[in-house]
Amino acid sequence: MEHTLTIQHRDDDASRIGMWLFIFTELFLFAGLFLVFAVYRVKYYEGFHLAAKELNVTVGTINSIILLLSGMTMGIAYLAIQKAKNKLTLAMLGITILLGIIFLVNKYFEWSVKFEHGLYPGSPELISLSKGDVMFFGLYFFMTGLHALHLIAGLILIVIVFGAVIRGRVHSTKYALLENCSLYWHLVDLVWLFLFPLFYLIN
Repeated sequence: MEHTLTIQHRDDDASRIGMWLFIFTELFLFAGLFLVFAVYRVKYYEGFHLAAKELNVTVGTINSIILLLSGMTMGIAYLAIQKAKNKLTLAMLGITILLGIIFLVNKYFEWSVKFEHGLYPGSPELISLSKGDVMFFGLYFFMTGLHALHLIAGLILIVIVFGAVIRGRVHSTKYALLENCSLYWHLVDLVWLFLFPLFYLIN
């Protein structure tokens, strides 16, 4: 039994290290994109300034609040599983999933408005505008789209953890999967907290 626990402990440590390494690589990826944005913002300052006015700050703010709340519920789930409060863990995971879906729905409608106005990469309307507009919305769709893909991956991971808690594979003495899931979800939160002021509060 002691040998089994030792192996489990080593496996958990390895999975944590693996997740931290993955998070660092993702942070480098987004840091590079932030740098690209900063360079083009300086180059096309006026165009970026005018293009940013087309974004809905209210929707961006609401989505920021939603992700902050989801980060809190994910944190509560992590603490709850350590105290063997499985029902609370499942409830918090469920709320996190719901908040993540609401975020994506808001993003879908926000993107739909941009498509209706022709403000998407490759559209004739956008191409007819300044180079600054083209670069701004190109980066906007790419970076927020990449973030949305990470969020979807996070939701899938939370659903897996949810099922693992129900089946008893994740519990108070074995919760590395939930811990890694929580770390990943906080990465999603963190990236959005940089994207929001970068695009929505540029003015």
